[in-house]
Amino acid sequence: MTYDRDASPGYLTNWAARLFARALDRRLGGSGSGPMPVFFALQDGGTLTQKQLAQMAGVEQPTMANTLARMERDGLIVRRPDPEDGRCALVSLTAAGLKQAARSFSAARALNAVSVADLSPTEREQFLELLHRIVAALERDLA
Repeated sequence: MTYDRDASPGYLTNWAARLFARALDRRLGGSGSGPMPVFFALQDGGTLTQKQLAQMAGVEQPTMANTLARMERDGLIVRRPDPEDGRCALVSLTAAGLKQAARSFSAARALNAVSVADLSPTEREQFLELLHRIVAALERDLA
């Protein structure tokens, strides 16, 4: 029995996500889409711990630690001691990080528009609704 990847929601979703990441990376001049979950979480100027960021991004702590290390190296985040828990650091975006987040969001908006350009407005709404339902089903399965 063969596996028909063209009839596989998992394969097609994964492939689309990889294409999105590659296209976003190209639009950003190679700076990558890795920081996007951190940008989403901290775009309002707030602060979160590494653990909170990892949970929000749905990644393991070591993955988030590597992402934050690269972002700190590039001057996009700053870590400050948590006054309530000395074992933790609070992460926030620097001015450069906020600027890069805005640039990344602009590139993502443009890419999102390209990705649904062949869909009617009704199809776009349906597509997003269906994706939300798929995400909810997968989150329930993981719970």
